[in-house]
Amino acid sequence: MEKYSVKDLTKTAAMAAIVFVLTYTFKIPFPNGYTHLGDCAILIGVIVLGGKKGAWAAGIGAAMADIIGGYSQWIIPTLIIKFVMAMVMGIVVEKLMPKSKLNFFVGALCGGIIQIVGYTSVKIVYYGFAQAMVMTPTLLIQTSAGIVITLVFVGALKTSGVLEKVKAL
Repeated sequence: MEKYSVKDLTKTAAMAAIVFVLTYTFKIPFPNGYTHLGDCAILIGVIVLGGKKGAWAAGIGAAMADIIGGYSQWIIPTLIIKFVMAMVMGIVVEKLMPKSKLNFFVGALCGGIIQIVGYTSVKIVYYGFAQAMVMTPTLLIQTSAGIVITLVFVGALKTSGVLEKVKAL
């Protein structure tokens, strides 16, 4: 079993709180749901914390937003989907493409695909195939927007040197 230091737990908890806040507070409504900045926090969390800790922060923070937001039927699916999304991104960034300049983008894209497939699968169970397909464009917009906005943030954070400083904390 891997041991985590108090510092690791604190950083992971802080990132989970950021994921929660950016998911819960900055909602952009769409006809079949809403989009938010939580995915940006998840993707940045993987870069800052690594895949495993980033995955825990992603799953817990996003699930907390569902708990507080009144989406109780989504708590467990969100926990699992966001965890796997971040873990897949971490595997791409850390294991499959560690030296590539495109590792972040490819990892975010793979994680985004996991998110789309995961939520669409759950929606098929909850609402039926036809309704799930009608809701998929909103999910595509949310995922794409999260990746694009994160690319802008990560570029700015790398250029300014802030990303390396935060990673070193």
